[in-house]
Amino acid sequence: MAVFRVERTRDYTVMSNYHLKDTGLTLKAKGLLSMMLSLPDEWNYTTRGLASICKESVETIGKTLRELESAGYLTRR
Repeated sequence: MAVFRVERTRDYTVMSNYHLKDTGLTLKAKGLLSMMLSLPDEWNYTTRGLASICKESVETIGKTLRELESAGYLTRR
């Protein structure tokens, strides 16, 4: 499989690989957390807000957020 590299001049995200290597997380949880980490700090982190930019339903987003919460990657206030 070929790997395509691009010049990183703008609009890219740098994050730790820690959650990506966690074998206890589903691929869906890894993807949602990666997407959340790429969003600006002032983003509306609600299930509806996240579902509006994903192909998943509000219910699926909620279930995935609970998975991330139980794994210690997410705390809610």
